[in-house]
Amino acid sequence: MMAAVGASSAAGRGTIREGSGEPLVLLHGITSSAHIWRDVIPLLAPSFDTIATTALAHRGGAPVARQPVLMRDVIDDAERQLDELGLDRPHLAGNSMGGWAAIELARRGRARSVCALSPAGMWEPGSAEMHRVYAVLEEAARDARRSRRVMPLLARSARVRRQASRLVSIDGARIPAADMLTRIDEMLACEITPERSEANEALESLDPVPCPVTVAWAEADRLFPPPRYLPQARRLLPGADLLVLGGVGHVPMGDDPGLVARLIGAVAEGKASPPPAGSAWRVLEQVPA
Repeated sequence: MMAAVGASSAAGRGTIREGSGEPLVLLHGITSSAHIWRDVIPLLAPSFDTIATTALAHRGGAPVARQPVLMRDVIDDAERQLDELGLDRPHLAGNSMGGWAAIELARRGRARSVCALSPAGMWEPGSAEMHRVYAVLEEAARDARRSRRVMPLLARSARVRRQASRLVSIDGARIPAADMLTRIDEMLACEITPERSEANEALESLDPVPCPVTVAWAEADRLFPPPRYLPQARRLLPGADLLVLGGVGHVPMGDDPGLVARLIGAVAEGKASPPPAGSAWRVLEQVPA
């Protein structure tokens, strides 16, 4: 049975833990929470002690002590959660902001392996691309605020769910209405917003990688388009395995939780590259410049 770790326990703060085996920590993207891994956790639990944490400044996570919240604050908090859970070097898997955090935790020597799903931060500091992403997030938050009152009714429509999640899902109609409302409420509760941050933060090169690192890019990622980001991923992480996930968008857990669980498990077991027969991912040997 899936159990939420209470707020008074170690790490607490919206943490979900299930299963047994080697520890595997799941890190979510910006504006989300541990809840985003809900359909993936039961698939990993038979093989791993699977722990989904909630980040600083997110709904269910640690409260903010100061603004602006920087990415290094999020990473510091993630490392504190590992300490509170008694985990030295667990397997890490993260999506978007969580993928960035997982790579930075590996830089600090806190990862046994890393599976980063369309990780954020792969832009030049202060670049037009960084500001484009910030602007997209700001627009999404404005839309969420404007529509929240009527969304319980609108979310019943598959067309509305598809439109509302077009940047992060290949087909948002697959997302249940209740989950759509949860995602909106999490976005509105998030205290990390681009307009509050003046930092020009970006992922820095990590070469050599300190543990096995796999970067898996969603082939249908509309937020971080693969042609724009894959060359940067290869430049920043030349020692990582670089994969492409077919049939999923930027937040692949909503499109195909089974695929995500299989990939994360394979990465932790060192079996993702070369891909097993029938896998929905492929290895990129050559990345176009």
